[in-house]
Amino acid sequence: MRAGRWATAALALLLLCGPAASADVQVVQMWTLVSGGDGARLRALVDGFNASQGEVRVESTTLKWGEPFYTKLITATVAGAGPDLATIHLSRLPNLAGGGVLRPVTDAELAAAGLRGADFLPRQWARSQYAGRAYAVPLDMHPLVLYYNKDLAGQAGLLDASGRLKTITGMPAMTEALRAVKEKTGKAGLAMEAAQSTYAIWRLWLSLLAQQGLPVVANGQFAYGAAGETTLAAIAHWFQAGYATAGQDYPASTSQFMAGNAGFMINGVWEVPELVRGTKAGTIRFRYGIVPLPQLYGNASAWADSHGFAIPANEGRPMTPEKTRAVLRFIAYVSTHSFGWAEGGHIPAYRPVAESAAARELMPNAEYAAAAASVVYDPPGWYMGAAGPLEAIASKFLPAPLAGQLTPADALRRFESEAQRLLKKRPPRY
Repeated sequence: MRAGRWATAALALLLLCGPAASADVQVVQMWTLVSGGDGARLRALVDGFNASQGEVRVESTTLKWGEPFYTKLITATVAGAGPDLATIHLSRLPNLAGGGVLRPVTDAELAAAGLRGADFLPRQWARSQYAGRAYAVPLDMHPLVLYYNKDLAGQAGLLDASGRLKTITGMPAMTEALRAVKEKTGKAGLAMEAAQSTYAIWRLWLSLLAQQGLPVVANGQFAYGAAGETTLAAIAHWFQAGYATAGQDYPASTSQFMAGNAGFMINGVWEVPELVRGTKAGTIRFRYGIVPLPQLYGNASAWADSHGFAIPANEGRPMTPEKTRAVLRFIAYVSTHSFGWAEGGHIPAYRPVAESAAARELMPNAEYAAAAASVVYDPPGWYMGAAGPLEAIASKFLPAPLAGQLTPADALRRFESEAQRLLKKRPPRY
């Protein structure tokens, strides 16, 4: 009986101590929109951080990519019920920071976590700023690149003596390369997402306008002029000539390339892990290479976006200093451990990792690393960015000329007519 009383007392003591001990742990609620391979890598980073110490625990919730994520983030934050941390696209920063959804991160807060703005690649750090203040900490950069099937490209005479793709310069040269693959191998010249509501054509069109020194929007109006039509017509020609298939959705286009049925694929670097995995597993039976998007006009600009970590404002429920330190501690951990993120195809934004020997030698990433010097983002504007309202309008009309449903002129006229209201609308304050 005496032993039983001691056991009961010990159990009571443990129960009393339990909540006190757990109260010392800062729980950080994070919302993220990354899924698939990226989601698995982020989960591994969360698990690694949680296992590395006992003072902070990050709990991550994955929400549906795109506008559903941003709508929920905005709505919850305005109500003061948002998460402590969110992964966002830096292209959405003008909308989120300008709309009062995010709160700035100070130099002192960064410094307390061992971080400085100079620790990050300049373009990504600049893109993390709004009105002169940092509203996010960049994680990566993921540009548009050109994948190529070395077997098919070789049959088409497009490889040099070392087995690498010969330099393609100029739109006629790119068109000729696609034609050569089609005629010499019987396979498609290009695999590319081209269905209505796809963002891929927008990203390529924006890239090629930037190669001509032309923004999509400047000073509150469309600024590409006649080049908008001629550039869209040049892209549409690839499809109308039969070098690429109009109307393909994303899974169909990537599957076409992964199955060895296309010489080239224009896509983001996020497909790198699947190529690496498939090659190791033996399901991808061709040799491949990846290069930055070719210079088809005056320079080598290529669309890119970046993921970053941001702190929701949660008006009426300001973050405590202790929680802020916990959040920044996690961000610092991910930054310094972002080599694993690079293995997902992304270019890390944290310079000590991005510029390390291991990152420079990582294949196939090293083949397209030069793209980092020429990336362009969506123009700044509250209506711009990943899955933003202007992209949604562009995705309705820009793919239509590829299938001959609209002329390039008609497609752009409809795009501008519908999108004009966004350019005139005052930025929302949520």
